[in-house]
Amino acid sequence: MLRFLSHERRSNGALSRREWLLLGGMAGLGFTLPGSKLAASPSGNPGGFGKAKSVLLIYASGGQSQIDTWDPKPEAPAEIRGEFRPIRTSEPGTLVCEHMPRVARLAKLYTILRSVSHEDTDHGSATYLALTGQYHAQKSANPPPRSTDLPTYGAVLKRVRPAERFPHTAVHLNGPVLAPEIPAPGQFAGFLAGGCEPLLLGDVREAAESLRALEPRPELPAVRLESRRTLLQSIETQVGRWQHDKTLLEKDVFYRQAYQFLSAPRCRSAFDLAQEPERVRDRYGRHRSGQACLLARRLVEAGVPLVTVFLNHTIRGQDKAPDQPDMYGWDTHNDIFSALKDHLLPTFDESFSALLEDLHQRGLLDTTLVVCMGEFGRAPRVALEPTFAGSSPGRKHWSAVYSVVLAGAGVTKGAVVGASDRHGAYPQTTPVGPWDIAATIFAALGIDPAGHYEDLAAQPFPVTRGKPIREIYM
Repeated sequence: MLRFLSHERRSNGALSRREWLLLGGMAGLGFTLPGSKLAASPSGNPGGFGKAKSVLLIYASGGQSQIDTWDPKPEAPAEIRGEFRPIRTSEPGTLVCEHMPRVARLAKLYTILRSVSHEDTDHGSATYLALTGQYHAQKSANPPPRSTDLPTYGAVLKRVRPAERFPHTAVHLNGPVLAPEIPAPGQFAGFLAGGCEPLLLGDVREAAESLRALEPRPELPAVRLESRRTLLQSIETQVGRWQHDKTLLEKDVFYRQAYQFLSAPRCRSAFDLAQEPERVRDRYGRHRSGQACLLARRLVEAGVPLVTVFLNHTIRGQDKAPDQPDMYGWDTHNDIFSALKDHLLPTFDESFSALLEDLHQRGLLDTTLVVCMGEFGRAPRVALEPTFAGSSPGRKHWSAVYSVVLAGAGVTKGAVVGASDRHGAYPQTTPVGPWDIAATIFAALGIDPAGHYEDLAAQPFPVTRGKPIREIYM
């Protein structure tokens, strides 16, 4: 356990990659910070207000091409429409890319939002925008995570309404996202610190081994566990003196983490993918993203309020490992059509369709808001970029318009909301932004997006600066 919760640092004080995966990941357990406040529920609630028990965020990091997935342009010139053909979905009049046949058959379960837009064009800061709902101070850049960052959605949720049924309020799977070499900002608790940090796991196929190391040893009887709990309770009497000492608060968090994980067998069981039938594991795909989606379903079933699946942990890992499909990301500056056809789209079609189908068949989709999105889209025009690896054309970053898919918790089934222009370059209808996605997420959970929370110094911050997207519920 000490190895799992290691505080060891590099000589320059930076966190190692292993610590991002292990130390940062364990900091989401059972700790309610003092001073949290939340405004009353809003009047005139949108249709989906409070309908979600959980939110499942599927994050396609690197920038999914809207034209080559959710918003094909078959009538556009070849240099715009690209190599792929559109196919009809189960919803009349709706088209998606030919390499998403399974997702196409499930179109009656989701809504495609085709008019998302913002002004940030680089991965790090755009990830921050996508996962906090607000622009980074360094727009269109790749800054490192900092302790002064705004908190990610799961950290805000932990602050305003910690989970009751499960020790974790938020879990991040298959992370952290590297953009391109360091973890992107926006994935962490920022100024809310470790007490609100989401649990972070990397490759969930291997994470089970790490979690098994936390099983209580047979020689550790219940009476010893209880004695440790009594000791922790005596320490709690000192909390009043610790409230303004971040170091001591963090230390208390880690003690609580260790105890709660040891004493919660239901929590540990939820992470055990071996309990799933082999056919189910095969249906999701044995790759990293597929098994992460399966674990996400198990966590939703167990009562985790907010689960984020990073479909790919590197945005452009194919540059260094073209023969490793799990390394591919959606940042397809060159070789876009081979990367999508041979790797990214088959994997996505398999795992995302399995997740939607599974949630629907288990009756979980009624109370789970599913959001599938990236940080932005790709440029309409196909062109070769000489400064990037690859020998065939691709698409540049493009944030002026892209698509997001939503399902469950009252979201209209089989709809298309908003539109891009004939080249998929700009919104043709009123645009929405990541701040509105954020507001929709919190509203779905029954939290007023116009409310506020307090930091450790009791300073108020808005839950979001956007408005729920009412059109997806009509």
